Amino acid sequence: MRKIALILFIIVTLSSCGSTKNKRVVTRKSQTTKTVKKSNKPTTTAKPSIVESIIKNAEKYEGTRYKYGGTTKKGMDCSGLIYTAFKEDNITIPRVSSAMAKTGDWIDLKNVREGDLLFFATKKNSRSVNHVGLVTAINGDAIAFIHSTTSKGVITSTLKEKYWYFAFVQARRVL
Repeated sequence: MRKIALILFIIVTLSSCGSTKNKRVVTRKSQTTKTVKKSNKPTTTAKPSIVESIIKNAEKYEGTRYKYGGTTKKGMDCSGLIYTAFKEDNITIPRVSSAMAKTGDWIDLKNVREGDLLFFATKKNSRSVNHVGLVTAINGDAIAFIHSTTSKGVITSTLKEKYWYFAFVQARRVL
């Protein structure tokens, strides 16, 4: 019985992506679409070429195995994938998903576009952000995003998948 409990504890510990450091981010889907700015700087729309480049940077890691803390072709975690994709275009963002979830502007899911970040809470009974994905395509109401999972490595999923739909916490625009 102890061995089973120990194995379950190890699986749960390794299944999270990025450190949350007990910081909670709670976003309700009923929030308004109004964006709160932290500064008086005008909002700039990202050039489509930069968004395309970041998506291509992320897609070249498709199939890469999951490795906690990883940021290379040898293995990467979800926040490592996003961090690396942006870094390859000289854009600096935080390294862990919980910190990324506080970067940029909150956006309503209806206003999501390619290059935006989607944040998820994948731990049972928790709404703390511990997973992130990069929106790669929008086809009607189907939102595709690339991310790194512990079971399949770097893959593209859609928000229509039941698991990701219920784990979704918020979307943010960093570009």
